[in-house]
Amino acid sequence: MATTSNIKNGSVIFHKNKRMKVVEFLHVKPGKGPAFVRTKLKDILTGKVIDETFNSGVKLEFLKIEAKEMQYLYSDTDSHFFMDNQTFEQVSVLDNIIGKNVNFLKDGMNVDLLFDGSEILDIRLPAHINLKVIETEPGIKGNTATGATKPAKVETEYLVQVPLFVVEGDILKIDTRTGEYIERLKS
Repeated sequence: MATTSNIKNGSVIFHKNKRMKVVEFLHVKPGKGPAFVRTKLKDILTGKVIDETFNSGVKLEFLKIEAKEMQYLYSDTDSHFFMDNQTFEQVSVLDNIIGKNVNFLKDGMNVDLLFDGSEILDIRLPAHINLKVIETEPGIKGNTATGATKPAKVETEYLVQVPLFVVEGDILKIDTRTGEYIERLKS
């Protein structure tokens, strides 16, 4: 069994009879008293996030999670379908597992699905994705110096705040962790 010193963001532990994903953690060593680890844990089944504090050195049960690269195919009413790149086997993933990541799924893109045995626990997207702007207000020449933004709808139907110079047809680099605009790419 591992201890609190093995905690990392993204680790999955078995805690309180539930599989919990470590969202963030902080090792704290106060001036007086023993060290401890403050964590935010996300219940994989329900998506609920809780704060939990562990004394330093406490034994935790870490689950061995397997990541498989799979290709996103299409979405149905409440499911998203992926294909294993090696076996061509298709699996469906429910909306509650995908969560906000649905905003960044493009047909044909490769993502990692995380498995505990045969059960799908989570989806891991690349840190950045390039998306095409399909709808936004027209850009006005000279609007590059101000920090003003406007909404733009990208090809996945996601609405992102962009600088005023962005126009329809531009390709944008979006951070999938925060959902924020990073830069406009040269075409």
